[in-house]
Amino acid sequence: MYQHAFLSKAHFNIYHLTFNTLTFIPIFADKIDTMNNYVEFNGGKIRYRDAGEGPVVVLIHGFLESLTMWESFVEYLQDSFRVITVDLPGHGLSSNYGTDNSMDFMAAAVKEVLDLLYVKKAVVIGHSMGGYVTVAFARNYPETVSGFGFFHSHAAADSAEAKINRGRAVKVVEQNHKEFISAFIPDLFTPENRIKLGKEIADMQTEARRMEKEGIIAALNGMRGRKDGYSLLKNTNVPVMFIIGKQDSRAPMDDIKKQIFMPENSHVLILEKVAHMGFLEDFQQTAGFLKNFAKITTDFYS
Repeated sequence: MYQHAFLSKAHFNIYHLTFNTLTFIPIFADKIDTMNNYVEFNGGKIRYRDAGEGPVVVLIHGFLESLTMWESFVEYLQDSFRVITVDLPGHGLSSNYGTDNSMDFMAAAVKEVLDLLYVKKAVVIGHSMGGYVTVAFARNYPETVSGFGFFHSHAAADSAEAKINRGRAVKVVEQNHKEFISAFIPDLFTPENRIKLGKEIADMQTEARRMEKEGIIAALNGMRGRKDGYSLLKNTNVPVMFIIGKQDSRAPMDDIKKQIFMPENSHVLILEKVAHMGFLEDFQQTAGFLKNFAKITTDFYS
């Protein structure tokens, strides 16, 4: 079971939707016939992919992930939308940049890709850390954003306790970043899905182990220093999406509840048996909801 809610400051309605059955495509199956492309950025390079035609949807991956996490979503969306995915600095095949990649810096890398592709307007959606990058992007480049979304993410800054934990994580990564990756990724899933999605988790770990420790540390430091996006949520006039897992300990539903009422136009999906990785734990509902949100956002401006 799941819930989809449209919220406004005037009313709050919850209703159920049913999407057509979707076929999950393994995220590392290389089913998308597209080349890896690169843009020069701050003395390094940023990898991106560009597929499909239509209104633009930008999908931003999270911590220890890469643009490959979105392959099934690209396959599903590209008949209706032009879908752009990016490897954030220090992730995937993009370059490493120092020891502190701020969310503003990562957002600037995404903007560099969009400028190269002459994209003027886009729906921007980020998973986990990608949601923090989305906040920075929407705040710094509001003229480019037709709507934005949080996929198991939120607009809060790190608490004092979270900042301490980021510092501890940096020390663990400095000692053995591959062991850190091995332990970190399975905890993002529900216990049941750790068993059910064992192969997919192993694939994610393999992908993440290609990262250098400098890129991991730079992302941890960047997340620790980020600002909250509450003002953005309260003042934005574009639609905002939230996908929430009830069993998500990384982006807890109780912490996000107050945020979903901040925007004038919120669309919320709550998933009962999902933790932090809904793109794998419930591909059908998350992909369908994301596509529906992108369509609503496109209609919002038509």
